[in-house]
Amino acid sequence: MPDTVQIPNRSLFRQPEVCEIAQVQPYVLRSWEAEFADLGVAKTQGGPRVYRRADVERVLRIKHLLFVEGLTLAGARRRLQDEQPPAADGTSLDELLSSDARERILSVRATLRELAAMLASQPGAGSVEFALEAPAPKARAARASAAAAKTPAKRAAKKK
Repeated sequence: MPDTVQIPNRSLFRQPEVCEIAQVQPYVLRSWEAEFADLGVAKTQGGPRVYRRADVERVLRIKHLLFVEGLTLAGARRRLQDEQPPAADGTSLDELLSSDARERILSVRATLRELAAMLASQPGAGSVEFALEAPAPKARAARASAAAAKTPAKRAAKKK
């Protein structure tokens, strides 16, 4: 990548700015987005395409690979994959995640374990009772008749 290209010290860039920095046309940048799926931040509904600083650096690297080294898009993709550091570089997952994200993941994990335990248990064997289950038809009829029997007695008691 040539050292003469100066990237402004910002975290986000709009598409015209990236095109100006890299000296490429917008259609070229869009075609590179199609070839390199992780290039650029997803376009919002009605909003402009937005790129991170790392994306701008990557656009400059892609341009160098294509125009200076003469690689094809497939060759540039392979070269960029080869240049990526291995995923297991000694960085633990705890170091990559914020504490809030870690707590949410642990909560989801606990909930999934509870669901798996409930699904693994025999039906009717556990003492787990669901509040959303409808009562059995016989029990419902028995309660309705009991309530009907109490209602006239209550009315008579109130009249006295």
